[in-house]
Amino acid sequence: MDITAVKTEPYQDQKFGTSGLRRRVSVFMQKNYLQNVVQSIFDSMEGFEGKTLIVGGDGRYFNDKAIQIVLKIAAANGFGRIIVGKNGWLSTPALSHLITLNEAFGGIILTASHNPGGKDGDFGIKFDTSNGAPAPVSLTNKFTQRAKIIDRFWWLDAPDVELGNTGKKQLGNTTIEVIDPVLDYANMMQKIFNFKAIKKLFNSGFTFTFDAMNAITGPYAKYIFEELLGLPQGSVVHAVPLPDFGHLHPDPNPVYAKHLVDRMNADDAPDFAAASDGDGDRYMILSKKLFITPSDSLAILTEHLPNLAYYKNKFYGVARSMPTSNAVDKVTKRKKIPLYVTPTGWKYFGNLLQSKKITLCGEESFGAGSNHVLEKDGIWATLAWLNILAQTNKKPAELLTDLWQKDGRIYYIRHDYENVNAENARHLMDSLGAQVPTLPGQQFGCLTVKSAEIFSYEDPITKERESNQGIVINLSKEARVVARLSGTGTMGATLRLYFSRKEKSYTDNPDEVLAPVILAASTILQISKYLEIDVPTAII
Repeated sequence: MDITAVKTEPYQDQKFGTSGLRRRVSVFMQKNYLQNVVQSIFDSMEGFEGKTLIVGGDGRYFNDKAIQIVLKIAAANGFGRIIVGKNGWLSTPALSHLITLNEAFGGIILTASHNPGGKDGDFGIKFDTSNGAPAPVSLTNKFTQRAKIIDRFWWLDAPDVELGNTGKKQLGNTTIEVIDPVLDYANMMQKIFNFKAIKKLFNSGFTFTFDAMNAITGPYAKYIFEELLGLPQGSVVHAVPLPDFGHLHPDPNPVYAKHLVDRMNADDAPDFAAASDGDGDRYMILSKKLFITPSDSLAILTEHLPNLAYYKNKFYGVARSMPTSNAVDKVTKRKKIPLYVTPTGWKYFGNLLQSKKITLCGEESFGAGSNHVLEKDGIWATLAWLNILAQTNKKPAELLTDLWQKDGRIYYIRHDYENVNAENARHLMDSLGAQVPTLPGQQFGCLTVKSAEIFSYEDPITKERESNQGIVINLSKEARVVARLSGTGTMGATLRLYFSRKEKSYTDNPDEVLAPVILAASTILQISKYLEIDVPTAII
């Protein structure tokens, strides 16, 4: 087995974002494209010789071939041990846990998260550091700069490693440990939550279904919910990870998981349901004829998580992403819990979690997590809800009603304009930014602008500052509009608009409550003028 330096030429589109690098599968399959990315990651760091690396992926198309490339380059670069999930599978939160459990140097996760899979879908790669958190901007910038000039990668010429069975294998001088991807993660969940109480809830006749969307959490959910917690076989649906996710879009929201929403709106729906995304770090919660927004979910978790045994006396604070509604703000103020507001992107929570500024965090895009790992975690969030339901002996609707009676209801909706012309989207945001100083005091229909800002953030730990993270417009009647460009797509640009408004009374028709807010935003942003489309591609 020879280690050689293979000559290569750089690709100029290898720019790492908030969630690593995501591109079309066809892009990643170009000659030496993935090799350049992996080597650029290793070239940007020191001190990993002889150390442990964790490697896994969400099972999407090209995952099997990509895993072998990562293993051979990592071995050629001198890693002493590589832990990889059986079949090349690992969820993102499970990989994060394995990093800290094994005191690893870091981990590589092959995923495009909630982006579609298949031959014509997306692929991605992300690096987590030794604390199990996504690589910070300072490090991902180094990855990007190295990728621009890379001229060689180290390669171990060896047969592919057999990943279908657990056990130790040898790849050159590197030991490859193929492990069950589920067991260590499931053991951690049993330490956090009261499985006896959840099992008692299920035995009482409470019905539950989990939709794994043919993505990575299928094996995790089957083992945890059906084997450990005793749910009937078939309670976990779409449980087998497939390269194309079985033609499902692995984004757990009411648009892309409409089949689950329809199921929960039926008269014979189960009491509770959850869904997860491609790599297992997002979640959606549903009850009978009730969709629970991520913002309300975060507020419920903030209200009740401190009462669970694992979190008692060590609930330090909460953080939310800026576009998430301020429902959680009401809870933290009432309970006198510290609150932090960060830009969108899970990496911004890492320092807060590790420094014990916060215990819980969540974002508008269906992500939540705690300090058990430094990644968001869909199954954890589902188990947290189940534990809360078991402990309070209340239905999901009752928990929401209790919350709204205390704090009022924050109506919330998101409009996505996907795959729009990137230059036009930037012009729209530039125009909106130019309006920020003059917007306060202006009236749009029945609403008046109270304040407007271009959101920026200073990390309380590192003091690093992030600017231009979106635009916030606060209106009268406790209404708010947020506009930002998303960095998780692979084609064109995605404009996301978030609308919220507080009402003391509540109705089942949020569209009626939010209509004046959406109308005001349409007038201010002039979306049809800049994007040349009149309706969003997704309403969530």
